[in-house]
Amino acid sequence: MRDTLGRNISYLRLSITDKCNCRCIYCMPAAGVAHRRHRDLLSFEELAEVVAAAATLGVRKVRITGGEPLARRGVEELVRLVAATPGIDEVDMTTNATMLAPLARPLREAGLTRLNVSLDTLRPERYRAISRTGELADAIAGMRAAADAGFTNFKMNCVLMGGVNDDEVADFVDIARREPVEVRFIELMPMGECAAWPRERFVSGDVVLNTCPDLVRIGEGGVAELYAGPGFAGRVGLIRAVSHRFCSGCDRIRVTADGRLKPCLHSAAEVPLVGLHGETLVDAIRAGIEAKPAHHNLRPGVSASATPRDMNEIGG
Repeated sequence: MRDTLGRNISYLRLSITDKCNCRCIYCMPAAGVAHRRHRDLLSFEELAEVVAAAATLGVRKVRITGGEPLARRGVEELVRLVAATPGIDEVDMTTNATMLAPLARPLREAGLTRLNVSLDTLRPERYRAISRTGELADAIAGMRAAADAGFTNFKMNCVLMGGVNDDEVADFVDIARREPVEVRFIELMPMGECAAWPRERFVSGDVVLNTCPDLVRIGEGGVAELYAGPGFAGRVGLIRAVSHRFCSGCDRIRVTADGRLKPCLHSAAEVPLVGLHGETLVDAIRAGIEAKPAHHNLRPGVSASATPRDMNEIGG
């Protein structure tokens, strides 16, 4: 399925909850989220039906997100349903990994292909400050359990925040130097509460290249520019959505836990999917794909995201 600009839409980011056991400062309100009734969220069967409908339109990759997807009980059963969907070749998940240790093996056995772990600092005290409620030791235990369960090709996502964690760039790059993982630096996006943050919080991905001048660009991986250096076991990715807008290559759509399709992360436009089935559901997803805008208008200090939702409600 191609949108009106000819972009091939093959990637669905599926949020299954807006809840999280952490309260990361750039993602969620400090008090957490308003309680939703169970019936206000798509059931696993409804989520699987959305995936199946999207697959008929050419979606081949599904990423399960939240909030924190592991906060939803029985998530391994949803992974099993999605992985069994005809046409779906890859089922990934983004997680903070703090609840991953007991679930890593069941998720692998259910058909989960790959894990992206959100990790914004390597310092325990700073981890508590950024996440407000989390413990770095729990995230590390989750990653170790995932490796023991057979997950490979880890991606580690670090949101760059000027004056908060940009002094750890070299430490994160050193992980990619020593380990076969992809460490990805993501530019902070002005949305939700952080849209009003001081402009100096929004640093360009160039800070990574300036800090580590031995990095050499080696290609692209999805929306990430890929870099490595001499003797690197892994690689470094830069996701520069703000300073280097990559909308012309966007291949994704998003579905929120309450059943709204978002053609663009930063647009207010949403297509309701709740209660739709069969061809009616397929037609609604097709309409969402056709509604994808040419680009977003993010500029720190100039224009914020147009979405009325916080990041935890969308899944990134």
